[in-house]
Amino acid sequence: MDQQEIRSILEQVAQGKRSVDEAVLALKMEPFKELGFAKVDNHRGLRQGAAEVIYGAGKTPQQIRDIAASMRETGEKAILITRMSEEAANVVGESLPLHYHEIGRVGIVGEMPAPTGKGSIVVATGGTSDMPVAEEAALTAEVLGNRVTRLYDVGVAGLHRTLSHLEDIMSARVIIAIAGMEGALASVIGGLADCPVIAVPTSVGYGAAFGGLAALLSMLNSCASGVSVVNIDNGFGAGYLASMINHL
Repeated sequence: MDQQEIRSILEQVAQGKRSVDEAVLALKMEPFKELGFAKVDNHRGLRQGAAEVIYGAGKTPQQIRDIAASMRETGEKAILITRMSEEAANVVGESLPLHYHEIGRVGIVGEMPAPTGKGSIVVATGGTSDMPVAEEAALTAEVLGNRVTRLYDVGVAGLHRTLSHLEDIMSARVIIAIAGMEGALASVIGGLADCPVIAVPTSVGYGAAFGGLAALLSMLNSCASGVSVVNIDNGFGAGYLASMINHL
């Protein structure tokens, strides 16, 4: 249950459409559900505005399934699972309504919500090889109720590709710029846009890219104002932060 649902229940009480006892029953739930191997945070949505997200890496398919099932029992309509393997998707999909997105390794149990963000979020990548991180970011933002525009393979090796999307870039409320190699895309977009730019370095690149460290340092040293940086390959973190900004 998230903040919007809590507010709706309280408004119904104020309007006489729901009794106090009915409201108490609707709100009465444990702060967390003890599963033995996990403590599922049922009040995350109330505290932070978004439900707990399941990080799939390191969990067994059965653990992911049981956590998602527990969240469904408490009324979560769209459950996000990141870094999910195909094996885990097969297990979870046997008993839950799962939509699996192979490129981003993202699973979504339930249906996408209608957009509630104030504007659009642009997710741009330097190259096609950055798409797995970009899809993690884009799907995270969509699950959290945002309209997302994808601009893939618009890196600085062909700057005309970036400039052909000036209308999307200049009308966005938040932009996520994702790039490996030297990570120059974030600075270029940061110099064009009047909104916050979230830079995501990826581990794409040859040896001296050091698994994304070169792009990370480039983005941290960006001369463009308004550029912030998340960790290497952290599409989820960028999508979540972009959603928070878009809902302010």
